[in-house]
Amino acid sequence: MSGSVIFRRNRALGYVTNHIPATVKYMRKRKTNIVVTCIGRSLHAYECKHFRLISVGRIHPEDITCIASDNRYVYSASARKIFAWRAGNQLHHSYEGHGGNVVLLLPFGQHLVAVDEESVVKVWDIEAESVYLDIPFAMDSFKITAIAHPATYINKMLLGSEEGLIQLWNIKNGKLIHTFQPLDSRIVVLEQAPAVDVVAVGLQNGAVKLLNLKFDEILMEFRQDWGPVTGISFRTDGHPIMITSSTNGEVVSWDLEKRKIVNQLTAHAQSVTTLYCLPSEPLFISTSPDNSLKMWIFDMPDGGARLLRFREGHAAPPLCVRFHGAKGGNILSAGEDSSLRVFNSITEKINRSLGRASYNRKAAKRNRKYEDVHLMAPIVQFTSETTREKEWDNIAAIHSGLDLVTTWSFHNSKMGDLKLRPQATDEKHRQRLLQVEATCICLTNCGNFLVVGYTSGDVQRFNVQSGLHRATYGAPAHDNAVRGVAVDALNQYVISGGTDGTVKFWNFKSNVKTSIGRIRMEDGLTMFRAHRESGMLCIPLENFTLNVLDCDTKVVVRKFVGHRAPITDCCFSPDSRWLISASLDATIKVWDIPSAYLIDHFKLDVACVSLTMSPTGDFLATAHIDQLGVYLWANKTLFDHISLRALNPTSEAPLVDLPASVEGIDVAQLDEEFAKGLDLGEEIATKYESPEQLDAGLITMSAATSSRWQNIFHLDLLKKRSRPRNPVVTEKNAPFFLPTIPGIEFKFDLSGDGKAQEGSKVIIPKDFSNFTAFGQILNETIGSGDVQPAIDHIIKLGPSMVNFEIKSLAPDAAGSIELMEQFLVMILDMLKSNVNFELAQTYLAVFLREHADTVTTSEALRAMLEPLEKAQERGWKKLEEKLLYGLGVVGMLRNYASL
Repeated sequence: MSGSVIFRRNRALGYVTNHIPATVKYMRKRKTNIVVTCIGRSLHAYECKHFRLISVGRIHPEDITCIASDNRYVYSASARKIFAWRAGNQLHHSYEGHGGNVVLLLPFGQHLVAVDEESVVKVWDIEAESVYLDIPFAMDSFKITAIAHPATYINKMLLGSEEGLIQLWNIKNGKLIHTFQPLDSRIVVLEQAPAVDVVAVGLQNGAVKLLNLKFDEILMEFRQDWGPVTGISFRTDGHPIMITSSTNGEVVSWDLEKRKIVNQLTAHAQSVTTLYCLPSEPLFISTSPDNSLKMWIFDMPDGGARLLRFREGHAAPPLCVRFHGAKGGNILSAGEDSSLRVFNSITEKINRSLGRASYNRKAAKRNRKYEDVHLMAPIVQFTSETTREKEWDNIAAIHSGLDLVTTWSFHNSKMGDLKLRPQATDEKHRQRLLQVEATCICLTNCGNFLVVGYTSGDVQRFNVQSGLHRATYGAPAHDNAVRGVAVDALNQYVISGGTDGTVKFWNFKSNVKTSIGRIRMEDGLTMFRAHRESGMLCIPLENFTLNVLDCDTKVVVRKFVGHRAPITDCCFSPDSRWLISASLDATIKVWDIPSAYLIDHFKLDVACVSLTMSPTGDFLATAHIDQLGVYLWANKTLFDHISLRALNPTSEAPLVDLPASVEGIDVAQLDEEFAKGLDLGEEIATKYESPEQLDAGLITMSAATSSRWQNIFHLDLLKKRSRPRNPVVTEKNAPFFLPTIPGIEFKFDLSGDGKAQEGSKVIIPKDFSNFTAFGQILNETIGSGDVQPAIDHIIKLGPSMVNFEIKSLAPDAAGSIELMEQFLVMILDMLKSNVNFELAQTYLAVFLREHADTVTTSEALRAMLEPLEKAQERGWKKLEEKLLYGLGVVGMLRNYASL
């Protein structure tokens, strides 16, 4: 088995950028700037007007190490290879020859300068894909860390090193022109200033120096005390402002005339890796490893910048994902960054954030700092309902290590004001609740009540609208921690399970202190996953087994064994036929509940921590350890016939890669096509043509519409119905010397033209027979044994012409007995070939209806009836067996569904 039988990799959601600096390119046709970001092994391109994702690049063989762009291509380096892209995903050039991973790229006119981790500089001819210049540097004396091209310096490039040295090289002849005075720290950034001969140098120690290249002189110096310099850019809209960024997410604006700080803002939660001012606009773009891309505008009264637009995902891996709503378009995701986000499975335009969990949301909003002192612990589990979505909060979440439960509003896209804590009935109970944690949660189907389980064994119910405590089940409900709570669809009973291995049933409203049922499991529970429509409850245990409980009969109806590590999550399919489970053994298994068999399993490189099935059954969404994205898997059974069979639960699962941002041709395949000389800028069309017959042993119907053969038996009725009410207006016919062929397609009959002999004006016809066009073709097949031309001709005719041609076969209608016999030979050939089965039956029926008397009086025609009967009986038996088999299977399934 090469992969999953049921699921196919679709795509990954929530990825925007990573630690690789982005590049900005101006598109002349679009008249806008394009931001190209890296997300691992692929590139994303966003247009700056609305940050709309316009293209997703191909998958690289390894992680991308750096990217750059010019007015023609976008260049990406993957390990030791360099690729030149056009329109986001069209590979035009590839460059290979570096001994180490490429870490720096600089487009330079017709050349591309590349620096690898071994400090070897290669200058590539872009179109010829050849090395123009190769300059190796000693790692111990000059390790290259930055590269730039000084404006107006023809064929010159600046190289900065880890030792604090800057050198100016001529790439045309490969000569060192000048070595500038050494600086006191590692050079991180080299950026050309708007003024000629001036370059800004960013150092590891936080210093920024403006260097005059012509005189080797430091014009001015700035220092930021909050970390190393990661980016430098200059405004070109008429303001003498330089902006710099640091590793703690700070962006600072410096006034070059007054030589002081103008404004400082916290742009990102992590290091700022990209800082770029758009030409002649008061805008700059920043990216960060916190998975965010932002655009800022300088329009504040103090000269500072504010956030204009942004696109972001989780800054830390998600811990819980769930589909929200019945349409299956929105996915709720809670991450380790304490945020709750909504990802849309159809378009990324409506992705949004519900905010970060905070003890004091208003104070955190006023501070506008990423170091939020009010930030709460990450959300580990949440539940949502759509019934009261627009009236009050409809999402409830529990946090790691906390006893309180927070509420959120999907409609308002924000955190709610309620923070529900466990209620104590007496002082002894109060002492026990001091160190408890909320472990499980469940919203009722009506959206009015919330049931919460705690480590103290308590199960309590709250009103979601007011936040008031309504009931406490048991005294307490369990002796140990509660791991799962569930409520039926009609709010009749509450189910709770604890680590002591007991599952208890409680009345929802009355007599909440006494359980109405109890089931003892073989080991401790880890969680509950319910399917309210079917009344089934999945209970994973600490011994890695899955138990399916029928809540109506209170009986464990299925038990699945096969996982080798703790189960992290599980869910039911919308029709409750499948149970999908994930484990820390990095496997995902699909169990068929009616047959109690494992029908699919696959293994991943990283374990799945949370999964959810779409309410429409089209997608499976998963979240994984140390992965920032939400991964979608398409259900292949919805658009293809999949044969499922039972698998051994202990067998080794096939290894499958995680979905990428786009599933398509990777760069390795593109390289093979490029070597063959294919035009990679065009899509490779793969058109599948269905064969005329799949198997000679099968009965094949014709591709003609049913009216072509059914209407033959009702021609008189059709003529009567289609009789015009008004007089028929005849159109001008073609000249008499241009006869036409009757049929579906309009064609001239050129078969009867004769040619005059040489020297004579008399036209001699080919023959003197009165056969019709079909009769002539059929007559020509006598003795040859190939009746296919006659079959091809009659199939193209309409119902009335077929009837006319068959009537014209008789001797009294300008035909002959030999022609009628050849027609029966044609029908026999059609029956034996099992092709056009219904047409052969129709033609034979019309023939026998019109010429029954002639057949009975002719010895030759009567001899043809016996082989025709045998061929017809043989074909009908094949068809009858398939029909009866299909009817039997459908009847069995109908009876099974009614049980």
